[in-house]
Amino acid sequence: MQGLPVQTVAVTLSPVAQSSEYVATIKSRRSATLQPQVDGRLTEIRVRSGDHVQAGQLLMSIDPLHQQASVDSARATERQKKALYDYNSVEIERQRKLFEAGITSRDVFEQAQQAYDNTKADYESAVALRKTQEAQLAYYTIRAPFDGVVGDIPVHVGDYASATTALTTVDENKDLEAYIYVPTERAMQVRLGLDVDLMDTNGKLLEKTKIDFLSPQVDSMLQEILVKAPVHASPEILRNAQMVKARVIWSTAPMAVVPVLAVVRQGGQSFVFVAHSENGHWTARQTAVTLGDTVGNTYSIPSGLNVGDKVIVSATQFLVNDMPVMPLPGA
Repeated sequence: MQGLPVQTVAVTLSPVAQSSEYVATIKSRRSATLQPQVDGRLTEIRVRSGDHVQAGQLLMSIDPLHQQASVDSARATERQKKALYDYNSVEIERQRKLFEAGITSRDVFEQAQQAYDNTKADYESAVALRKTQEAQLAYYTIRAPFDGVVGDIPVHVGDYASATTALTTVDENKDLEAYIYVPTERAMQVRLGLDVDLMDTNGKLLEKTKIDFLSPQVDSMLQEILVKAPVHASPEILRNAQMVKARVIWSTAPMAVVPVLAVVRQGGQSFVFVAHSENGHWTARQTAVTLGDTVGNTYSIPSGLNVGDKVIVSATQFLVNDMPVMPLPGA
């Protein structure tokens, strides 16, 4: 019986990463939820979700009418106290000269000194009150705490806001980290410097990074260890609170690899056909293998094959165990 022409590939060793895949959450190192420090109705919203803002930029305003009245009153009181303080400053100098000249008594001079001290204290108190009221007035404007991107804005102009109202968020996308929770079973393997591949839901590689933080504690609820890895991808690729796949690479070791096309699955078991030569005749010998991670277009094979085995990579759907085959020249 003439053998079926087939192509073969010799099994070789290639460096294969031993890894585990987890779900990671991208988080910003600087992220703020903005809440008002005063109560009132929103009168202005100057930004939209997704806007890039700079530190100190005005985002929203709360009706400051009552507080502005308090500031105006404090300023008027300060001017009144200042006028009295200025008058007593001149008067104390005049009384000092008269006392030193022996024209007025010590009692009159001390009364002038007392009046000066009182008005000075009143003026300083008025200045402090005015500054406090002005500082309080600043709370009626919501400003960006740092450069970043505005998040969702669930409020509208006219809404009543209190100290518990979440107005919006500002996230700085330039300093991101991947938060990865590793099971405690891996506690002896996880360490600083391990390579991490971040991938999207389709398995596309987004960035290669390394673990730079290892929590000294185990999460009591999850029984997992938090590790972090820096993220340098642009905001168009990775964003704050985005969930991605994270492949933690524990080690790399040489391992037998075969093309994906060579693997056949039957009844939940994986097989390859190895071209076996005996007495000058070639047959396809079905061999059970254990599949490891994929490396490009190949599977790593932890067990089942030896280096140099000729694995059949064509016409595998037509092969059965011990079927005569004819390796093509050069294969």
